[in-house]
Amino acid sequence: MERGLAANTLSSYRRDLRRYAAHLEEQGIGSLEEISEATVSGFLVRLREGDADHAPLSSTSAARTVVAVRGFHKFAVSDGLATVDPASAVKPPTPAKRLPKALPLSDVEAILEASGAAGTPLALRDRALLEVLYGTGARISEAVGLDVDDLDTVDATVLLRGKGSKERLVPIGGYALEAVDAYLTRARPDLVAARTPGGALFLNSRGGRLSRQSAWAVLVKAADAAGVTRDVSPHTLRHSFATHLLDGGADVRVVQELLGHASVTTTQVYTLVTVDNLREVFATAHPRARE
Repeated sequence: MERGLAANTLSSYRRDLRRYAAHLEEQGIGSLEEISEATVSGFLVRLREGDADHAPLSSTSAARTVVAVRGFHKFAVSDGLATVDPASAVKPPTPAKRLPKALPLSDVEAILEASGAAGTPLALRDRALLEVLYGTGARISEAVGLDVDDLDTVDATVLLRGKGSKERLVPIGGYALEAVDAYLTRARPDLVAARTPGGALFLNSRGGRLSRQSAWAVLVKAADAAGVTRDVSPHTLRHSFATHLLDGGADVRVVQELLGHASVTTTQVYTLVTVDNLREVFATAHPRARE
């Protein structure tokens, strides 16, 4: 409630803390005051090595679990349930930096063109959906959660509801606006049914709100039709949105705001992609780099 975390995050933390509680029980620990730094460190080692009931966790998953444990102990001290925080000195493992997979602009354009090629109501919806995903950097859950009223065609903005119900207003480009307008005027009226929930923007063939799974299928189908062979997901368009902005000279903090990242550190992973791109251009273009 205080941190405004998403339901999936709360579920993960709950699962992590239950595993921690089971570990403490196995160690014969019955109170918070009996827990030491070595206890928490031992739990981290167990997470990374696995046991009979659990496979070894990656550094990312183990780090999230340690964050949950550290938060629990910090809360216990602040609420007077314990006098010492044994987890404060236990650092989460550092996840390996993974470069996001961004598509070349030509592949993105091919996918967008293929999605609306049929000209049917569903094809117009598909084109509008993918244009919104790439044009705003929205998460798939944010896009399918949109209502018609969330789109402001006068100011060319869209209201996105992100993790933990956090809202952000982002600009939307002309291509996406044109695609959405075509969908709203020529396709959505044919999809609307008596059971259409509220003012849902993207509808399925039965008039209900489009699901995340169906939206994913829309993208995969369009990528196949466009002949794009690499793995493509809705998050790929989000990665491409960020990478193309940075390649075009956008400030990383602006991209952070557009993506709805709580920390700029999360956004900075995209700068690694652009640096790689700079190296490639340098290596092929500079006369003294070819050696």
